[in-house]
Formats: sequence, structure tokens, C-alpha cells
Amino acid sequence: MNDRGSFGSKIGIVLATAGSAVGLGNVWRFPYMAGENGGAAFILLYFACILVLGVPGMLSEFIVGRHAQANAARAYDKLSGGRSWKLVGYLGILTSTLILGFYAVVAGWCLQYLYASLAGQVSGDADYVKNYFIAFSSHPLKPVLWGVGFVLITHLVVVRGVRSGIERASKLLMPVLLLLLVIIVIASCMLPGATAGIEFLFYPDFSKVSSRVMLEALGQAFFSLSLGTACLCTYASYFAKHTNLLYSAGQIAFLDTLIAILAGLMIFPAAASVGVSPDSGPSLVFITLPNVFTQAFASMPAVGYVVSVMFYALLVFAALTSTISMHEIGTAFFTEEFHLPRSKSAWILTTVASVLCLLCALSVGAKPELQLFGMSLMDFFDQLTANIMLPLGGMLTCLFVGWYIPRQLVRDEFTNGGTLSARLFPVYLFAVRYVCPLCILLVFLHQLGII
Repeated sequence: MNDRGSFGSKIGIVLATAGSAVGLGNVWRFPYMAGENGGAAFILLYFACILVLGVPGMLSEFIVGRHAQANAARAYDKLSGGRSWKLVGYLGILTSTLILGFYAVVAGWCLQYLYASLAGQVSGDADYVKNYFIAFSSHPLKPVLWGVGFVLITHLVVVRGVRSGIERASKLLMPVLLLLLVIIVIASCMLPGATAGIEFLFYPDFSKVSSRVMLEALGQAFFSLSLGTACLCTYASYFAKHTNLLYSAGQIAFLDTLIAILAGLMIFPAAASVGVSPDSGPSLVFITLPNVFTQAFASMPAVGYVVSVMFYALLVFAALTSTISMHEIGTAFFTEEFHLPRSKSAWILTTVASVLCLLCALSVGAKPELQLFGMSLMDFFDQLTANIMLPLGGMLTCLFVGWYIPRQLVRDEFTNGGTLSARLFPVYLFAVRYVCPLCILLVFLHQLGII
């Protein structure tokens, strides 16, 4: 058991697991959704969704992983007594590998933009910045090299193991990420006219709240915490038996939400200062924001340069904490199921992810004919994982923990063998049995456009 490795400290657990959840979506998706869907009203809805879906869902994966002390496939297999529930673990491993493949493409874009911002190549008027991104993303070689390079950087961390690789990297990356974020927030909020951006994010406009907005908040809570990827299950298998799972889940959810809100404070004040309405997705990060930083700090070009560099460094760190966790899921699987050295298992994942990254990068750039069902390979894998595989994995995990595993086993993990209070256990059990499956079903139907 000790050969698997384990996290060495409570702060390591929180930072590594929060890092797996904190990613590019926190930077470009949450702020945009909050701003366009009622500001503070959306944030309040999001908090509620984190409580009713995010924390119980996270706890469920923690319980499976820590009790089994094994990779995701073996964990579900052990707890189900060798029955077909092990397919849930396989689903999570496949899902995370596919996500790693196309996520590495965007992470590679961030890495290239960090290099370009250091070289002063992404400052200019709006047309220049837009054409720069189009030229880069459609290049037959550059996006592939940067994406595969990002996978290799991830490999260098994962191959060193849990404590020396993942935990040590998380203890460095997460504090630096937070520090960079706070510095950029301060610079952004000090710009002329920034107050309008702050009000845009935090002024509660309840008139915009609708059933669609509630479903969007529910979906954001589900995807933001990496539910359904087997990441939380895998990381929990490295938790110590005395780790307070509920307390850890609360800390991780808080840190993830804090970073998302700080990202809004970074983006909206700067955008308001120059009268730009932020877009969502890659266009925000690679087209809109470089232009915003250039205009907002036009009178202080040196400051604008530093802010731009720090921003793309922040994106690289956020992406890396996520790719590390996705890589570790498959690495742990190959190490334990095929009895391979960690180095060989890591190389298998790195190779698979690099091939997927290459195909996805070309499908949205130099080789648009690489399609499935009328979509680029990158869009297809994105839609497949987000719309079907993640909700399915999350749903099955809740049903597995809530209805299949013996209640006493779940209670023992929740209370650390009776050493912690069981006062909230009935609330958790009700949530995982009834509330979470219903919420995930709504997310699933909303993602498919049915509701």
C-alpha cells in the first residue's frame, strides 16, 4: 500500500485537489457567465449549487477513492465486489484522457502566448491581435509543438510521483497562481472607470435570473469541481485515513470559487475601463484581453507589459494544475493494473495524450477536414465528454455511493471510523441519493438542449 505513495500534508491535499479543479474555465467561463446572468445573483445561485451538488458529489468520489486506496477502475471494482460497477472507473479514466488530449491544445496556446507576451508580440490594435491568433492557431506545426510540449511538462511532474511530483508542484503552483491573480486584480481595479466593471460583476440583477440561468449555475458547479472525471477518486486514494473528507471538500470548493470570483475582478474592471464587453471562451483570452490590456495600460506601457506576462503565466499555471491531475488518473491505472513502473505508465499516457493533442490541434487549424459528425475532432471530444461522459460518470458515482455501497461503510468513511461527528451524515446521504442525481440529470438534459 505504501508503494502507491500518498500526500504528505493537509495543505498538500487541499492545494493538489483544488488545483485539479482550478483551470482555464475558472478564468474565462465563470466571470462571463456571472456577468451576463445577473452578477451577484448568479454568484449566489452558484454558491447554492456548490452546496447541494458540488460538495456532496466531491465527497462521494473521496469516499470511493480513500476506502479502496486504488486507481479509479480498481476502486469501483473493489467496492462492488467485482461487479460491473468497475466500468464507472474505466469511464472516468477514458473521459479524463480525452479531456487531457484537447485541453493540452488550449494549454499549449497559453504557453505560446506567455512566450509571445514576454517577447512583446501580442500588443497592438484589435485587428492585429485577432490576426495574430488566427495565424498562430492555423499554423501546421506551432500549435502541435506547444501542445505536445505542455503534455511533456505535465509528464515531468507526474513521473516523479505523488509526494515529490504532484504535491510539491501544487504547493508551488497554487500560491503563485493566487499571488499573480491578486496582483492583476489590484492593477485592474485601479484603472479609471473600473468601478463599473466591479458593479457589473457584483450588482445582483435578479431580473436576469431564470430557469436557464439556474441550470447554467448548476452546470458550472458540476464542471468546475471536476466531478465525473475520476480525478477526485484518484487523488483521494492518496489521502491519509485521518483526513477529514467533509472539511477538505469544503476548503477545495471555497478555494475554487474564490479563484473564479477573483478572475472576474481581474477581467471586468479592465474591460469596463476601455468599454469592451468580454466574450466567452478562447476569444476572450487570446483576442479580447490582449487588446484590453494594451488599451487599459496605454499610458503605462511597462505596467501593461508586466500585467500581460503575469496573466499568461497565471493561465499556464492554472492549466498545468489541471493537466497534472488528468495525467495522474491514467498513470495510476496502468501502474497498478498492469504492474508497470510509474515511468512507463506515465509515458503511455503522455504518448496517447500527445497523439490526441496533435489531432485536435490540426482539426481546429491546419487540417479542418479532421472531423467527426460534422465537428472538428477537438469540438467533438469536448461535446462528447461535457455533454455525455461527465454527467454519466457523476450520476453513476452518486447512485453507487448512495444506493449500492453498504450504508455503514459510507458512514465510516464520512466519520473516519466514528472519530468525527455524524451530525451531517443524514444530510449528505439524502443529497447523494436524491438531490445530486436529480441535479446531474438536469445538467445532462440542459447540455443536450432538451431543457
